[in-house]
Amino acid sequence: MVRLRRNRLANQADRHQLYQESVQDTETEIDFVEETWQALRNRPPELLREDFCGTANTACEWVRRGAGHYAIGVDLDEEVLQWGELNNLSQLTEEQQSRIQLLHENVLDTDPGLADIVLAMNFSYYLFLTREELLEYFHCVYAGLMDDGILFLDAYGGYDAPREIKEERECEGFTYIWEQASFNPIDSTMACHIHFEFPDRSRMDRAFSYYWRLWTLPEIREMLAEAGFSEITVYWEGTDQESNEGNGIYEPAEVGDADPGWVCYVVAQR
Repeated sequence: MVRLRRNRLANQADRHQLYQESVQDTETEIDFVEETWQALRNRPPELLREDFCGTANTACEWVRRGAGHYAIGVDLDEEVLQWGELNNLSQLTEEQQSRIQLLHENVLDTDPGLADIVLAMNFSYYLFLTREELLEYFHCVYAGLMDDGILFLDAYGGYDAPREIKEERECEGFTYIWEQASFNPIDSTMACHIHFEFPDRSRMDRAFSYYWRLWTLPEIREMLAEAGFSEITVYWEGTDQESNEGNGIYEPAEVGDADPGWVCYVVAQR
């Protein structure tokens, strides 16, 4: 019985690899960044800074896109940065690796030089629980951008967002489970977990856990403006007429649908 437990799929799986396969879509993300930059600017971007970069999967995708692309990844978690070096940066060519740098630093303190683009995706900045902290972060990003630089964020919400619920999604070889375990309506803080379940019924419980604040779009836009950003635009996902689901196309919008759950991009120009 001991041998069977050790060989169960959950014990063999790598949580970072599972996260990349179930949560991230770096190609689509960088497609949006490139297309939006091209629509807003008349020059090619070079340096992208990925804040809260984790395994630096997105930064690697950026440097793969062109010989003129450079990337800096910033994260406080040394273990996840080392995993990214061993599993993601190692897949780049030697020349591509020379154009990417990972920094074990706090995004509030980092000063790696002026970037054309800063990314803070997967709702990572929700980890700032107070207005003062998030505003400080936006000030830091503003100071770290070129004069015509752009900050790209994602955000989520909807009337299911503050609920205590679990959602499951089938992936190749495993089930991804998102749990909103608790929500405090007084300060909008919430505890969330990611679990993975496998065909042999073994589970990787709380592979990732987050304690963050559910920020609203008005709050985010107001703080970005207060930090000095000149134009803040929400890019809302369109709807497929046949399936009535999201069509994967994000366009500037001033009115969004009151859906149970939505994800959007926020683009802040310096």
